[in-house]
Amino acid sequence: MTAPERGPARGTDRRPLPVGTQVVTRTALHSPSGEVSRPAGAVGRVVAAPADLQHAYRVSFPDGTVSAFLRADLEVQRHHAEPTPPGQPDWFTWVQYRCVVGSRAFGLDTEGSDTDRRGFYLPPAERQWSLWGVPEQLENDATQETYWELQKFLTLALKANPNVLECLYTPLVEHVSPVAQDLLDLREAFLSTLVYQTYNGYVLSQFRRMEADRRTHGQVRPKHAMHLIRLLLSGIAVLEQGEVMVHVGEHRDALLAVKRGEVSWADTEGWRLDLHARFDVALARTRLPDRPDYDRVNAFLIRARRRMLDAPTPLETA
Repeated sequence: MTAPERGPARGTDRRPLPVGTQVVTRTALHSPSGEVSRPAGAVGRVVAAPADLQHAYRVSFPDGTVSAFLRADLEVQRHHAEPTPPGQPDWFTWVQYRCVVGSRAFGLDTEGSDTDRRGFYLPPAERQWSLWGVPEQLENDATQETYWELQKFLTLALKANPNVLECLYTPLVEHVSPVAQDLLDLREAFLSTLVYQTYNGYVLSQFRRMEADRRTHGQVRPKHAMHLIRLLLSGIAVLEQGEVMVHVGEHRDALLAVKRGEVSWADTEGWRLDLHARFDVALARTRLPDRPDYDRVNAFLIRARRRMLDAPTPLETA
C-alpha cells in the first residue's frame, strides 16, 4: 500500500539516506564528561552512507565538524516540520469497487497468468479533510492490487485512460458498494471522442519505440505488440458501439499468435495500420460527444462525498 506523498510518521522511517541529504538529529551528542556537545534537533548533511542500517552515517554540521549517527537517530529535514498523523489507517477498509482486469478480463490469460485487481476507494470525509489528506493510490504488489481514490479514478476516466475505463466495463467484478453501483450506472458519461486521441496517441508512440528497438536490437516484445493491437481494437469498439470492449472475443486466437511471436513484424505492423485507418473512419462516424459529461460526473462525486460525512474512521496504528 502506498502512503500519502509526505514523509512517513516521525520515528518510523528506515529508508537509506543518500549522500547529500539534509537531516535533523533525533538524539543529542555528549562529550566524554557527559555534557551535551550537540543537542537533538541539529541540522546537518550526510557526507558518508554505510552499506547497511547497522552501521553509522557520517553527518557534517555547519561548524565543519563531522559526527556518526545510526539511521534511527536521523530524520530527513523536509519531513521534520510535517505534522505527525495520529495513526495509520487501513485504507483498504474503504475500497468501494474491486474488479479483475488484465489478461483474465481480456480473455487472453494462459496458465500462470496473474490476476490483476483494480478499483477505487472512498475514505470518510474526516480523513479527506484532515491535515494528512489521503493517498491518491493504494498498491499491494504481493496481491497485484491497485485502487485509486475516487476523485483520481474519475479524473483518469474522464481523460479516457484505458486502464480505468476498462475497470468500469470489465465483466469480472468482485465487489460493488452502493457508491460504486451509482458510478457504474453512469459509466457511459465518461465516453467521448477523447478515446481516439488517448488510445491512438499511446499506440503510435509505443510502436515507434518498438520499431526503434527492432532496428537497434533486432527484436521487439511480442506481448507488448499484442496489447497495443488489443488497445486499438478496444478503441474502435468504443467509437463504433459506445462501450468499452474488454474481452477480445473473436480476436483471441490472432492476438495470442502475436504474443507467441508467430506473426511477423511486417504482418503485425500491417494489422496496426489497418486498425488505425478503421479508427479514423470510426471517429468520423461515431455518435459519441467530443467531451465526456463533466457535470454529471461532478454531481456523482459530490453525492459520494456526502455519503461519507458520517462514515466511521477506524484506525490501525502502524
